[in-house]
Amino acid sequence: MSEQRSPERIVLVGYGPVGARFVEELLPLVRQGAATLTVVGAENADAYNRVLIADYAVGNTDRESLEITDTFAAREAGVHLHRGVSVTAILRSRRAVSLSDGTLLSYDRLVLATGARANVPTLDGVTRMRRDRQLPARDAATLDSNGAPLPRGVTVLRDLDDAKRVLAAVTAGARIVVLGAGVLGMEIALAAVAAGSHACVVYHGEIPMARNLDRGGCSVLAQSARRAGVTMVNHSRAESLLFHRDDDGVDRFDALICADNKQIHGDLLLLSCGVGARTELAQLASLPVSTGILVDTNLQSWGDPRIYAIGDCAHVAPAPRASDLRTLPADGPSGLIGPGWRQADWLAERFTAEVLGRGETAELAASASAVVMLKSEGIDVVSVGNTAAEPWDLPAEDPAVSHRSAGCPSAPLRVSQWSDPEHGRHVKMVTRDGILEGFVCVGMPRTAAELTLLFERGSELPADRSILLRYDGPDYEPSTSGAFNPTATVCWCNGVTVGAIADSAGSGHTSVACIGAATRAGTGCGGCTQRIGEVLERFSTMVRRPDSVNSALRLGENVTAGVNDEIYPVLVVVRPLHCCTTDSIRGRIRMLNNLTGWHFLIILVIVLLLFGAPKLPGLARSLGQSMKIFKSEITPERTDDVTPNTAADSVRADGARADSARTDSARTDPSGTPNPKA
Repeated sequence: MSEQRSPERIVLVGYGPVGARFVEELLPLVRQGAATLTVVGAENADAYNRVLIADYAVGNTDRESLEITDTFAAREAGVHLHRGVSVTAILRSRRAVSLSDGTLLSYDRLVLATGARANVPTLDGVTRMRRDRQLPARDAATLDSNGAPLPRGVTVLRDLDDAKRVLAAVTAGARIVVLGAGVLGMEIALAAVAAGSHACVVYHGEIPMARNLDRGGCSVLAQSARRAGVTMVNHSRAESLLFHRDDDGVDRFDALICADNKQIHGDLLLLSCGVGARTELAQLASLPVSTGILVDTNLQSWGDPRIYAIGDCAHVAPAPRASDLRTLPADGPSGLIGPGWRQADWLAERFTAEVLGRGETAELAASASAVVMLKSEGIDVVSVGNTAAEPWDLPAEDPAVSHRSAGCPSAPLRVSQWSDPEHGRHVKMVTRDGILEGFVCVGMPRTAAELTLLFERGSELPADRSILLRYDGPDYEPSTSGAFNPTATVCWCNGVTVGAIADSAGSGHTSVACIGAATRAGTGCGGCTQRIGEVLERFSTMVRRPDSVNSALRLGENVTAGVNDEIYPVLVVVRPLHCCTTDSIRGRIRMLNNLTGWHFLIILVIVLLLFGAPKLPGLARSLGQSMKIFKSEITPERTDDVTPNTAADSVRADGARADSARTDSARTDPSGTPNPKA
């Protein structure tokens, strides 16, 4: 008789977006009883999407929209949640962690998803703690401040409490001084101005977002921000703060003093100076750390194979030999939600496979170059890859190019650039052998979407790069765009494609919120919600519906079967079910929709036996009316009401026109003479 194996004890430290994804993916293993999962979260609230915290801080979204987890389902599955407490120590020799409330939790596998905290710059008037020398706070509420809270009127933007302070200032129309011109700093300043507040961005360099954009893109962004109403103050190194005293005797922020003696007054100072990984626990446990907790490509700590790290706290790098441990690797955590979610998915899959004895899982795919997006009303900024090259740079040898071999020099970088600062537009494309290696796109959202698709696929750009600018022109024809190809990625955070969104919409998920609930698209940074709407709008009017699938149009059936692979069909226009409708209910509706006369005869016989003949006429009338109303609500519209689009709306997989003869016919009028307008 085989001995029953005890469940694997898994402890997760951190209940942010990445930790919540790990919990969600591990629930099937917990439900089977093969593992126990204990989660420790410092905040009292359920896990929420920190990426959208800036939208919440200016009133562009509500608290409910930040929710990304189902705590009830997790508890029902058997997950043990400890919220509002913090981990004070990792006792590696005992395989346990101690909590601030005195609890001791034992583990077989420990996963650290402690995330990152906002950096506080060195300023006179602000106490800055040396966290590498400090013990973790025993009080979860002071985990970040560690006994040194920020002065009144000074805040960062990392959690709900921070967002509420900013929201109060925006609602009051206060003047907000933002220190730092990165993505978050520019987003919050632009959003605050749009909400009716006043915002001033102060930064040390010459241009904003210098780490992500080229000089031209930064300059166009700064000019567009000024036109939007944001005050941009460059070449200003902040040194100290000036305070005034409130009625209760507490000092409050009054002005930011720069090295050149400029005084920038405001009601609230928002520090947007980047983030740093929370590594104190790992450091106190003598685990190797750099800019994050050092883990190998299996996400296991360099110093302890039972400890893992994911998300913003994880610095993924191949483990060196013991003699090379003093040489710390470069780079560090990306700070983006997408890579963290992929790490959580992969680690949960690996734990499941190992605990259930299913063999090894595939290796964790290396993170691709991160797409950086600035989300703001009227200002679209997208960049990715190598953007440092300039049009007039001399070709240089690049020893890092992987395809270079002896006697075969690498192809030089080529740069194509187009700028229209007056209208807030700038595009820069960096290519090698015609393949896109990076780009910057400001004020050209459709061009950015197309370039993102080309970058993702490694496709060759057209020889005439100016063709790509037409996507944002007045004569743009959506049917020629490869952005609606089924394999095109829409949500980079979760890797959701056009095809996945269209399939989900075919199941009744016909709003951005429902698509997010079904596929997770748009639940990360939120930068793709407009694209999701465009896909839904395009695929809600039928690109094409061949006669061969007319008979297959039934509620819940796949109408894509038998359609030419080069044309992705759009959904039949029906009265969609709500996105919360379960699969079992859909199955019952499909069954009722297929009832025949024999089924109704059997129902009538049952009614006759139960109620008797006198009541039969009234029951029959009621049943008939009910079924008529019910079927009218769930039956697809008549095929006469659905008008298929013309051939001009057909899209080939490579983005070309479906009918090549259309070009020639457009150059002649019906009389056969050449058309001078063509």
